[in-house]
Amino acid sequence: MYKKFYGLQENPFNVTPDPRYREVGTGKTTLLNKMLEGLRLQGVATAFVFNVRFNVPQFFDYVLADFGLPHEPRLKSQMLLSLNQWLVERYQAGGTTALVIDEAHLMSSELLEEVRLLTNLETSSEKLLQIVLSGQPELEHRLRRPDLRQLRQRITLRTKTYPLALEETRQYVVERLKVAGSDGRPTFTPEAVELIHKYARGIPRVINTLCEHALINSFADQQPLIGTEVIQGVAKDFELDRIDPMGPPPSGVSPEEWRRRQALHNAALLMGRFRRPE
Repeated sequence: MYKKFYGLQENPFNVTPDPRYREVGTGKTTLLNKMLEGLRLQGVATAFVFNVRFNVPQFFDYVLADFGLPHEPRLKSQMLLSLNQWLVERYQAGGTTALVIDEAHLMSSELLEEVRLLTNLETSSEKLLQIVLSGQPELEHRLRRPDLRQLRQRITLRTKTYPLALEETRQYVVERLKVAGSDGRPTFTPEAVELIHKYARGIPRVINTLCEHALINSFADQQPLIGTEVIQGVAKDFELDRIDPMGPPPSGVSPEEWRRRQALHNAALLMGRFRRPE
């Protein structure tokens, strides 16, 4: 409803994931989608598991189906044999295959063990299947458990997403407006963006919510330039100013890591308060 008023062609801060934007949360799922898009362009065969509430047979049934392998649900051993044969054929043809699992922190220990066993599909010199596990910080904690040490030892590369810094928040807001068709006119004052960053703690999902409701409220008041008063009002509506710091970092945790944990903790508390406008 506000698009024409602000010179936009679409809603710039929609919380629905869209690969054209750097997306919500801390960007985990959107990064995976961009990675999958790039892999497919390079001819890599991929399977993407985004719902991990499976038992073991269901998991393998889904993986084989997403790889496009014709099969009927049957014994796990038969599905593994079929998968291994296909992977060998792809390897011999010079192809690469990747299994990407999102929300891995929610996987059962039984499924995580099955993922570990999949890493044993290999030739004498190379792995037949590349596996990517993506999840919330709880995944790290789970992988430290003694019963998962063998899976942890097989992980060769780790990376994390972090909350945005102030300048990154500025760039984020500008880029989303640009992708949404902005004609370049200023929409938020610099001071308003600083407040957005402060209340959102650098979490893109929260930034989106603040900006979306600020646009709606300012449009209702016919304000072409969004200032600090509007952001303060939206933040108060969502009680963003009532989230307290977690205190000083514990022993052995760097200030940077503690700020990351604090931002993610606060964002988790805030998520339940958000409601999309009708």
